[in-house]
Amino acid sequence: GPEAPLVAGVADAVRALGVPCFGPGAAGAQLEGSKRFSKELMDRAGIPTAAYGSFDNEEDALAYVREQGAPLVVKADGLAAGKGVIVATELAEAENAVHECFSGAFGAAGATVVIEEMLVGPECSLLAFTDGITVCPMSTSQDHKRAYDEDKGPNTGGMGAFAPSPLYTEEIAERTEREILLPTLHAMNAEGFTFKGVLYVGLMLTAEGPKVVEYNARFGDPETQAVLPLLESDLFAIMRAVREQRLAETEIRWRGGAAACIVLASGGYPGKYESGKAITGLADAEAAGATVYHAGTKRTDAGY
Repeated sequence: GPEAPLVAGVADAVRALGVPCFGPGAAGAQLEGSKRFSKELMDRAGIPTAAYGSFDNEEDALAYVREQGAPLVVKADGLAAGKGVIVATELAEAENAVHECFSGAFGAAGATVVIEEMLVGPECSLLAFTDGITVCPMSTSQDHKRAYDEDKGPNTGGMGAFAPSPLYTEEIAERTEREILLPTLHAMNAEGFTFKGVLYVGLMLTAEGPKVVEYNARFGDPETQAVLPLLESDLFAIMRAVREQRLAETEIRWRGGAAACIVLASGGYPGKYESGKAITGLADAEAAGATVYHAGTKRTDAGY
């Protein structure tokens, strides 16, 4: 589900009523809800990530930008619906991004700004089940953000994904578990925040090895739509094992092969686009073996 309810503590509230829940409490969801929190946690735990500075005022942030020079990545600290990250290849872009954050373009999310070095390399996404003690990585995936073919056009929330990533070798997997996943769990436990649920790590596969770009505290799309079809085990049984901290004794089986997710959107997306257009061909797609997920659609007498 979306990140805002987790950050607001929905899992804590539900558990307090005695209802079983799959997902971290508000303390654990800070990994996604605050970029400053996650960077400081990685810093203390020695988890490989981009060098950074965090700032509560525009003057100090601009001074840091000018001292570091471009390229840089400027991030609003809080949740900004995926829009609070600006990759600045020129100094003027970085300065403008800092000004945008502090001028309220991203609301309260921009009250604190994190400025990072720009990591270079291919990206991949790794989701993992964890009960706070054991971590079980899922299949890796790669998503594509650009709106158009050939990696062109504006960034979106994701135009699709495929799994597994051919770039994620056994050696990288071993390093990621040893240097990133387990240290993250141990660091959260040391802070008194046991993380139970799905830990999503956005990875940059740099020349020095895998580094963390960001954390999510949940299943993220479109990656999940490519990863979960490869899961052979019962998802509900895994969720129950996570809640009861029995993940170490739970077998998780994956199918062979690969899965791809393709997003169809109205022309103009992610900007202004026309709505109300009929969607056809769904039965043909399903007959050919595809699973069709809906977002922002409605059923009418004529179809969708």
